[in-house]
Amino acid sequence: MYDRAILHMDLDSFFVSVECLRNASLKGKPLLIGGSGDRGVVASCSYEARRFGIHSAMPMKMARRLCPDALILRGDMDAYSEYSRQVTELISGEAPCFEKASIDEFYLDLSGMDRYFGCYQWGVDLRKRLIREIGLPISMALSVNKTVSKIGTGEAKPNGSKEILKGTEKDFLAPLSTSKMPGIGEAMYKKLSFMGVRTLRVLSEIPPRLLEREFGKTGRVLWERANAFDPTPVQPYSEAKSISHEQTFSQDTLDLRRIRNILLSMVEKLGFDLRQSKKLCSVVTVKIRYADFNTYTRQLRIPYTANDRILLRHVYDLFDKLYERRQMIRLIGVKFSGLVHGHYQINLFDDTEEDMNLLNELDHIRKRWGPHAIGRAVNVDRKKEEDHQTQPSKTQTAVTDPRWAKMVRRWW
Repeated sequence: MYDRAILHMDLDSFFVSVECLRNASLKGKPLLIGGSGDRGVVASCSYEARRFGIHSAMPMKMARRLCPDALILRGDMDAYSEYSRQVTELISGEAPCFEKASIDEFYLDLSGMDRYFGCYQWGVDLRKRLIREIGLPISMALSVNKTVSKIGTGEAKPNGSKEILKGTEKDFLAPLSTSKMPGIGEAMYKKLSFMGVRTLRVLSEIPPRLLEREFGKTGRVLWERANAFDPTPVQPYSEAKSISHEQTFSQDTLDLRRIRNILLSMVEKLGFDLRQSKKLCSVVTVKIRYADFNTYTRQLRIPYTANDRILLRHVYDLFDKLYERRQMIRLIGVKFSGLVHGHYQINLFDDTEEDMNLLNELDHIRKRWGPHAIGRAVNVDRKKEEDHQTQPSKTQTAVTDPRWAKMVRRWW
């Protein structure tokens, strides 16, 4: 019997599986989802394509070179979000507590259910129901914590299930490659391999102080997880969570150029907050309060994203549809809601490597120098006009700093 029982469920090659469900002729073929141009990126690929060495986030140009016969689809995030919603609703109706880790990944806390149902059998029945009612392949694993369950799901793929019994977690992890451990990326894997650490058994036997010296606090976490210890709780899923930003003008305004620049600044700030908290939003809301204090809002459900460019496009569209009275505006606001844990890279269909590199570099600058360290030129000009100061603002200083000038010229 489990003192703590965590079930991990992961939809197999989610984007590809949805496309095959919609078009059965695609089954069994090497399939790539993502941008079709030379600068596009692979968002997802079928298991047939993976045999050629293709993986997610690989440049599409390289993927085509590895598998010239692969079929390339641009993808449909609206459809993927809808299927994710269906899976979420079915799980929410059955699970006592669950966390939606991303658009296609779930953690369920089944602690205490062993005495009544049998946690593993309950998970198997839920998986069968998901496959039967929605039609998508899904893999699962049950263990005592998130880390072991997630690794177990990876070993159960494709479309399988696995139970790691209490007390056998370390034996299960020991022979596996360190690349299987969540949180160990390509760079860290190479460094560990250079140190001679290629399996989780070896990682678990290294003195934690040595790992802390090489990797900081992350080293201690890696050692704990290699020893099958992970107390991270399942965070109950809630669609109600949101982040927002509003600005009340000192004087009512009709300056639409200024308002659109403020909206841009809000989206940049909120988008950065989303990515820092590793969340994606699925609902965008714009709020307007006029000089007579009448307040109006308009919202739109969108595919999960944390990409500034995509969010800004929807914010501008909502504002244009909402602002019909042509009256003086007192307040403007933006809200992102319907949040789930995830990474913005899942929205790769409209992105290029250049776009992603730019967003990553901007986030890196903001994390190091503060959220206002860099921004769009239009916002620099707006702040200069509003402040009426001869001294450059902090934003202007950071943007024109020679340390970042080369990077900004390269991508902007």
